[in-house]
Amino acid sequence: MADLGGVSVIRRTYEATVKTGLFDEVIVVTDSKIIFDEITSHGGKAVMSKKEHESGTDRIAEVAVEINAEIIVNIQGDTPFIKKDPLEKLLNQFDEASVQVASLMQILKDEKEISDPNFVKVAVDQNMNSLFFSRSVIPYPRDKKLSITYYEHIGVYAFRKKALIDFTTWPITPLEAAEKIECLRYLEHGIPLRMVAVDYMGIEIDTPEDLKKAAKLL
Repeated sequence: MADLGGVSVIRRTYEATVKTGLFDEVIVVTDSKIIFDEITSHGGKAVMSKKEHESGTDRIAEVAVEINAEIIVNIQGDTPFIKKDPLEKLLNQFDEASVQVASLMQILKDEKEISDPNFVKVAVDQNMNSLFFSRSVIPYPRDKKLSITYYEHIGVYAFRKKALIDFTTWPITPLEAAEKIECLRYLEHGIPLRMVAVDYMGIEIDTPEDLKKAAKLL
């Protein structure tokens, strides 16, 4: 609900998502009456979730059960600079039948951000499937002479409906509990995420400092 250029972060995120024109329906799922009213009072669609959840994935799955859709995308409410092109690339991954879950990442270059635990890093294989997510620096630069590409995981997920519902039937896994990164639950059940490298996606607003950066970017 923080103000970003006269409009709340959540409403900017919602309106930017609708503007892409990629989706049959865009819904804000929340347990906050304040957020619900913010969206619906400006003509948007919101649904109150019935209970508290461990993660955003659990929360949207509650509503997704009742939705007739093949692919469901979870765009977290702190990403007001979301754009059409990366979302389109994300959706295109599902042309490959083996892909169950997909997500976005962008290159990290700032050394402070690479070492900052608020920036979740992801390592991928040669087919762009996730190997691991961590708040630590991965890969660790033991050979200081090598040029290493670091990727930041962006909190945008796309799921086949069954993969989304399956997630909610599994208890929290050990690595997920340790890192507080929900997508590790998929890896611990043998399901990689297909990662899509995209150009700069703006700022995910997790901290007051991020909000200041976002205001400057806006």
